Amino acid sequence: MTHAAHNAASDQGPTSNQPPTTADQPPSPSRPRVLSIAGTDPTGGAGAQADLKSIMAAGGYGMSVITSLVTQNTQGVREIHTPPSAFLEAQLQAVFDDVDVDAVKIGMLGGLETIEVVSRFLVDHAVRWVVLDPVMVATSGDRLLDEEAEAALRRLAGEVNVVTPNIPELEILTGEPIADESITDPPATEPGRTTDATTPETRAIEAAKRWAADTGTTVIVKFGHLHGPDAGNVAVMPEGGTFEVTAPRIETKNTHGTGCSLSSALATRLVIEDAIPSALGWATAWLHGAIAAADALHVGHGHGPVDHSAGVVRDLSR
Repeated sequence: MTHAAHNAASDQGPTSNQPPTTADQPPSPSRPRVLSIAGTDPTGGAGAQADLKSIMAAGGYGMSVITSLVTQNTQGVREIHTPPSAFLEAQLQAVFDDVDVDAVKIGMLGGLETIEVVSRFLVDHAVRWVVLDPVMVATSGDRLLDEEAEAALRRLAGEVNVVTPNIPELEILTGEPIADESITDPPATEPGRTTDATTPETRAIEAAKRWAADTGTTVIVKFGHLHGPDAGNVAVMPEGGTFEVTAPRIETKNTHGTGCSLSSALATRLVIEDAIPSALGWATAWLHGAIAAADALHVGHGHGPVDHSAGVVRDLSR
């Protein structure tokens, strides 16, 4: 696992959507209080269940607000039930009425009404760190949201601190082709666009730089969905700096819920580290270990979950 910073103007991440660090802020609690806003997975590998495991593994206290009840397992999604938006808002209000939330991780929102409820609520209830995993594309490649909902999610993405899209989702956010292996030249002439765009990795970082500069949101570019030997992550800051954490690719089919897990661990470590590079370094290394231990779980007959407890010392003698 190696780290590399490139042209990073600051170790503190985004300049527009990053909360200011001031001397009069109250100290963070010893256990970050992290809220997951997401759908469910009855088999525990993704969604809110994976979020809670990841938050605990990263050193936080996890809470969850459910957006959708999902009938799924390691072999796929069967059915989705979305409760009324008023019930979603009631869940959010119950948490914020009682708990000082240090970070929010947003996962599956599912539709326009849900996106709008969450967006409005977070405007009215400021949270220091908000990480969005923009769930927009199914494993099959099908888009999960209609155009209006996608537009609303793009607006929300521009209002949070950090987004963690996979490559297909980054293509939707930026409107730029990335994974197409047939691209051998940079896109059509555009002022200042001189970087070689012959690899998906390069195209992903360059597209993320432009989008981050426009929105003020840091983008975590994830190479796991590509096919190279590196399955690490790159933080692309709004001011143009990047911070790379490399991780060798692990050959396994058991990667269900990796996006949920990374974003939840990252949200937790942001409270602890108060800096995106070090938080990303921790979360990437932890997830790499969880993937390495995944095959030993033997959960399900499809794409199984990672082992969120990998590296956690358990005293089984008591």
